[in-house]
Amino acid sequence: MEISLVTDIGQRRSNNQDFINKFDNKAGVTLIVLADGMGGHRAGNIASEMTVTDLGREWVNTDLNNPENIRDWMLVTLEAENKKVYDLGLTDDYKGMGTTVEAVAFVGKTLIFAHVGDSRIGLVRNDDYQLLTSDHSLVNELVKAGQLTEEEAASHPQKNIITQSIGQSSPVSPDLAIQELQANDYLIINSDGLTNMISNQEIVNALQQEISLDDKNQALVSLANDRGGLDNITIALVHIESEDA
Repeated sequence: MEISLVTDIGQRRSNNQDFINKFDNKAGVTLIVLADGMGGHRAGNIASEMTVTDLGREWVNTDLNNPENIRDWMLVTLEAENKKVYDLGLTDDYKGMGTTVEAVAFVGKTLIFAHVGDSRIGLVRNDDYQLLTSDHSLVNELVKAGQLTEEEAASHPQKNIITQSIGQSSPVSPDLAIQELQANDYLIINSDGLTNMISNQEIVNALQQEISLDDKNQALVSLANDRGGLDNITIALVHIESEDA
């Protein structure tokens, strides 16, 4: 398995409120955590960095290697972090802060993930993009209710309103899943600064290039910036290498 992480401020923002990192626990299981913060000028990047760092600090001290146990760990740890961010968000300096989060672990070719907010996890298999997560957003709720089309949602003035985040007053309900991966699969974990700017097919096209994984990742960032780079752009690319690699 090969991993590439990148984060970029984009073209319009004065600071980067995204944060990403990867961590290995005592069993050698890798956890990638991506967070896209929200709040005041300072609060958003504090929420995202705190969430990623706290989850990583907890993870490296575990020896979990069973997918079901990892899923349970994600559920408990995310709620603890939700309360911590919420409490800090009650103070004047960090009022109303919160963050999306994607927590993704790999046991061999088994993927375990937790999803909160409107960052995304996608799977590219045989040159076909499949979205594994469902945005916790107002417009996505309207799409699922049949009140908006996908096209209307893409340009809706309230598309940035999310319905769940780390830092909310109520308990968080992450989407949790376990999925088997195959050789030559690509997993793409990203903040909405990527998928608001480029299409799923353009993601596939970038991954088809005969260049390194880091260069593929940078190509995606460059394309989002070329389209306007309206938000911070953060991506984890994971390539499940072939059996004989």
